[in-house]
Amino acid sequence: MALKIHGGGGDEVVAQLEAAVRDALPGAQVQAKAGGAGHFELEVVAEAFRGKSMVQQHQLVYGAIAPLMAGDVPPVHAIDRLVTKAP
Repeated sequence: MALKIHGGGGDEVVAQLEAAVRDALPGAQVQAKAGGAGHFELEVVAEAFRGKSMVQQHQLVYGAIAPLMAGDVPPVHAIDRLVTKAP
């Protein structure tokens, strides 16, 4: 599924972040929260993280959301807090 990027409000971007992670990590439980302008927090629980280091887990998440952080004026400027764990 192609990721559609919209510049809308925080709630819309939260939904896009959650969808992007779920698309990349099927079965993942994802909770995103908007902070300040372009800043977000993510908590992800996924079987795909089992046996992986925290760095590898974070790389999987950042890879999934990279399109939302790309371009001249991306909807996501920063992930201020990222919590990842296996179920």
